Amino acid sequence: MHLKHLFDLPPSPGNPRNSEGAFLALRDGSILFVYSHFSGSVQDDAAAELWALTLDGDAASRPAPLIPVPDDGAQNLMSVSLLRMVNGDIGLFYLRRHGQTSLEMVLRRSGDEGKTWSSPTPVTARAGYFVVNNDRVCRLTGGSILVPAAEHKKFLRADGSVYFDPRAEAVFFRSDDDGQSFYELPGKGVMPYADACGSGLQEPGVLELRDGRLWSWARTDLGSQWEMFSFTGGRSWTPPAPSRFTSPLSPMSVRRLSDGALLALYNPVPLYNGRSAYARGIWTGGRTPLALRLSQDDGQTWNDPVLLESDPFRGYCYTAIFEEAPGRLLLAYCAGGAGDGSCLARLRLARLFLGEDAAQA
Repeated sequence: MHLKHLFDLPPSPGNPRNSEGAFLALRDGSILFVYSHFSGSVQDDAAAELWALTLDGDAASRPAPLIPVPDDGAQNLMSVSLLRMVNGDIGLFYLRRHGQTSLEMVLRRSGDEGKTWSSPTPVTARAGYFVVNNDRVCRLTGGSILVPAAEHKKFLRADGSVYFDPRAEAVFFRSDDDGQSFYELPGKGVMPYADACGSGLQEPGVLELRDGRLWSWARTDLGSQWEMFSFTGGRSWTPPAPSRFTSPLSPMSVRRLSDGALLALYNPVPLYNGRSAYARGIWTGGRTPLALRLSQDDGQTWNDPVLLESDPFRGYCYTAIFEEAPGRLLLAYCAGGAGDGSCLARLRLARLFLGEDAAQA
């Protein structure tokens, strides 16, 4: 196993943060990469729009705006997922923020490989504050599209201040007509120990197992990712419980590879007593090291964690995963550290070689 850094997108004057991207193969053989380009500050609610570049081997085009904020009339666009639609369109899923209490996911489509885009249509099917991570939207075996979201209660008080509840509930939106419309599934995940947990179930992911079950996981502040399962396509879920993946309050990414194996990328060291979320004065969330685990039996067992990045003064999170070929993956993840202002400020692109391909890297 070998990780090769390709390049970073560091912060710069007027661009304090680059983060949360996703990949998609284009018909000409190149790879589209879309990410969040911030121009306000490193905060999640700062001004940001969607930028893109294309990759051809190790060569990359110059990043350029894809969806500017004025096109949506929003203060902030971020957290991209990309999906090839059944009719061949590119589906561009992303969050857009209106004010302090509205965060929604929308979908744009492109029939000309990203040159032009349709108007946005809603994915989160009602008003609210929904967090959907980058590279999270998935297609099920039967063709339906499933979107995992963390719903937070957030509203304006009578005195004009904003109430925000960090204790999220995991909810799911589904489309059975290839993204033409979405509806909310009745099943959701709620932390059973709300008084002992300040996070609830944040930033959930979802994956379909071979036997048709859905597996969902979410970050928590209880020292591990929590998980739940659905036998009904997301219409109901088992009670959430701690998984085998120890973790700080940091997202985990899981992808099924072409050989059937499951690959998980996460931060395996929780914020135990005495461990700081800061390093050299920079917030990292304790999101180091970045580790990989593989399962050959659909998640029943996993190998021991393999460290890909381990700088104690950086934080690694919000990973996008794209399989270029068997044994060869493209990764993109936040990798900020000292001098960047936050672990979220710097975006890193890398190529991961598994198995026999690692010797050729």
